[in-house]
Amino acid sequence: MMTVLGNEAHGDEVLAAAGDAIRRAGTLLLKRYSTENRPAGLSELLADVGAHHVAVTDVLRPALTEILPSAGWLDDEHGAGALAGGEWWLIDPIGGNVNAVHGMTDWNVGVSLVRDGRPVLAVLYFPLLDEMFTATAGGGAFLNGVPLRVSAKTSLDGAMVGTGQAKPGQSTAVLERIGSSFTAMMKEVIYVRISVPVTHQLAQVAAGRMDLHWQFDNVRAHVAGVLLVREAGGVVTDLDGEPWKVTSESYLAAAPGVHAAALAVLTA
Repeated sequence: MMTVLGNEAHGDEVLAAAGDAIRRAGTLLLKRYSTENRPAGLSELLADVGAHHVAVTDVLRPALTEILPSAGWLDDEHGAGALAGGEWWLIDPIGGNVNAVHGMTDWNVGVSLVRDGRPVLAVLYFPLLDEMFTATAGGGAFLNGVPLRVSAKTSLDGAMVGTGQAKPGQSTAVLERIGSSFTAMMKEVIYVRISVPVTHQLAQVAAGRMDLHWQFDNVRAHVAGVLLVREAGGVVTDLDGEPWKVTSESYLAAAPGVHAAALAVLTA
């Protein structure tokens, strides 16, 4: 039951309408996407990225505004920090946009709804696989309508884990921390993925396909993935071990059985 958006029926309507809009945006992108895509250089890459962004936004903005006319709208995928009170749609028009432009397969379309600084709804769609991840605060997480549950692992030695870039142009200090954490984690787990989009990895953690994901930088566009993990039974904290908030500067999203051990590795 989703109580955070009012009664259960209203919450279901909002989730279904958001999912429909996301699916339409994903279908549009599939028509633009090709595994043969090869941008010739940076200018062509940026032009294609921008065109994808506009195409998806043109579908999502009117649809989401119609669903909740009073909610604000942010599609600053690399934005961070606190939000004003009230409801906000946070849009990551194409998670992994650069991947899509290069003809790669790791990309998605996602939105989340935040109320007074708390995520209350998330929809993340992988068009190439027709996988629709959804979550509501207190209502659980689902993949194509089937409940999700994070991994049952209790030891890092068999864990599949990951991290990645929150945004381009990260500071030297953050990049060095990423490198150091990769080295430290590789000594403890079976495999570490360093890839984007971050929301792709968070969805895999929620589905139990991966066991944990960490970031030394936090952007609001990750909210959808974080809510998925939490509603699938995962533990999400900052790297001081405090509960995650939209304003947290870092986070670790993990299955309960490996969270403490992973936090110890990342903070040693």
